Amino acid sequence: MAHAEPTKLDLKTYDIRKLSPEELGRLGVSQIAYIKTVQVDGTAMTAIHAADGRPMAIAETHDGAIAAILQHEMMPILVH
Repeated sequence: MAHAEPTKLDLKTYDIRKLSPEELGRLGVSQIAYIKTVQVDGTAMTAIHAADGRPMAIAETHDGAIAAILQHEMMPILVH
């Protein structure tokens, strides 16, 4: 049996920087988590949010946030 060639994706179609908050929320609330640096009582921490913007957690480090997201089988996305 011959294997089909994988479909090539137009990466411009997947530029999440140009999606609205509603589109981001529909993109994958349960699959994507966004991380960004925040200040908590004067200390830099890393906030973790669901694709729909819902706060999920705060981690002490960027690496800790990524590890937590991956542990929950989600894809981390960095927000500036």
